[in-house]
Amino acid sequence: MSDPRRVLERLLRKGERARLRGDAAPASLPMTEASARDYLSLRTLAERETFHAQVALAERAGAIVVQRDRHRGDGEHLLRLTVTDLQALADHLGVPLLDSRVREAATVLSPWLPLFPVLAEVLEAWRSDRKVRGHGPEAAQDLADAALAVQARLADDAHERILRRESARLFAGRPQASKRLEQLTPWLDLLSGGALVADGMVEKEHVWAALGLRREPQPLLLAGTGTLLLDGGVELPLATAFLGVPVDAVQGVRTSASCLLSVENLASFHDAARATGADRTLLLYTGGMPSPAWRRAYARLLGSLADDLPVWHWGDIDEGGFRIAAVLAETAAASGHRLQPWRMSPTDGDRVDGQQVHVPTPAVLAAMCRWAERAGWDGVAHALRAHPLCREQEALPAELPHTTDPPP
Repeated sequence: MSDPRRVLERLLRKGERARLRGDAAPASLPMTEASARDYLSLRTLAERETFHAQVALAERAGAIVVQRDRHRGDGEHLLRLTVTDLQALADHLGVPLLDSRVREAATVLSPWLPLFPVLAEVLEAWRSDRKVRGHGPEAAQDLADAALAVQARLADDAHERILRRESARLFAGRPQASKRLEQLTPWLDLLSGGALVADGMVEKEHVWAALGLRREPQPLLLAGTGTLLLDGGVELPLATAFLGVPVDAVQGVRTSASCLLSVENLASFHDAARATGADRTLLLYTGGMPSPAWRRAYARLLGSLADDLPVWHWGDIDEGGFRIAAVLAETAAASGHRLQPWRMSPTDGDRVDGQQVHVPTPAVLAAMCRWAERAGWDGVAHALRAHPLCREQEALPAELPHTTDPPP
């Protein structure tokens, strides 16, 4: 981009902001170091003449008026540029004005507004010249593509899909169709979570998993004693090491376990399966963020257990860990159970080396507490505010919730 065009586009944006504020005075740009370094840094006569010529063209187009220093040098030194006709300036630059770009974006997104009300908030932010997830109205088609993908997953939430295969199916004929969903991750997060601003550093795998998208097929892993009930009347004996089955095949479980414990990370799941008390604990591996299909299986398992069976979750003490917990707690509550935190308070596991923990930023801490409270863990949120820290669950040795003798 040339130096004069950069300055004129800066003036255009300033004019648009002034119009949004309802300013009566026309927008202007002083040719100072702060506002027009591009101009003041010109060194050669040819560079200055080119700059002056481009500004003069905008002036002749009726877009701007130019204040020049008539008492210095050749009298062409620029002092200030002022907008006289914002539309003429936009036409001269070949740049559509914000309201035109928002109208075009609204047309692109209008079919999706009934399904995703958050899009109305997006359009309103764009009308106010505010970025959403770092983008303006030019991202409307990306957002529409994300809406198409989320709608497809909502209609098929009983099954998990392979990320790139689903992307290739949805966007067949597009360049790099198999990678399109990965490019749309921030918009998928917005549409599935409903927040204009990203809630901290959300892991992309969590965004995909929440929609039932996986990089590769992932079975439901369980460990414990009893019998797993699958569709078609199939019954499989559980194994204390682990058993993997298709996530959409699970119908229920018969077990003498004294509690159920879901585990976020794979290494900790396998450690827990070897820990003391594993023979009286039904263990589930969530695979990070549980997908809709996984949550359906979880609900069916919970529905086949006694109402008073303790249900626990063990995950990372970080934003992602509590976000996962909130999702599980919602599913558990719908099944008549209350999800309890296991080793997810900063006061748990004080034997961990200090190098294995770190202090979250205020924004991340606020998000952690918000998700903990959404899970119904107000005590954990209070402890986090008093002792802010992040810790991966792998930093802790596997220990299982206290179990009592199973009922006869």
